[in-house]
Amino acid sequence: MAHVRKTTHSRKSGAHKTARRKTSARRSTARKGTKRATPKRWSQRVTRESDALDLKQGVFKLTSAKKIAASLKRSAEHSSRRKTGAYRSALSMLTFYVNRAGKTLPKTQRTRLERAKVELKRAFGRE
Repeated sequence: MAHVRKTTHSRKSGAHKTARRKTSARRSTARKGTKRATPKRWSQRVTRESDALDLKQGVFKLTSAKKIAASLKRSAEHSSRRKTGAYRSALSMLTFYVNRAGKTLPKTQRTRLERAKVELKRAFGRE
């Protein structure tokens, strides 16, 4: 015996929909009061406390792509907190910084950091 599925359309009154909207509006207002304040700079906390690397302060603000790559390589090789290889940790931290900065990152600094990725690859002999 084949199973036949019936499609039924329920017609709810307009009053019921209005009542539902008011209830959900009340719920959302109640939630706002109990919501915890989130830390403003969670990405800064991740950079500081993650298990990827112990970074030198201001590494992403350096003026040369080679200096940034060299600093990341040094940090990655000497870090006792990283879980993966040195190259992967260094590159992931650099990519994380670029992605979190997003549109606020000045174009000159973005190109410098993209060049630092290439320099990092070269420093680890992964060309």
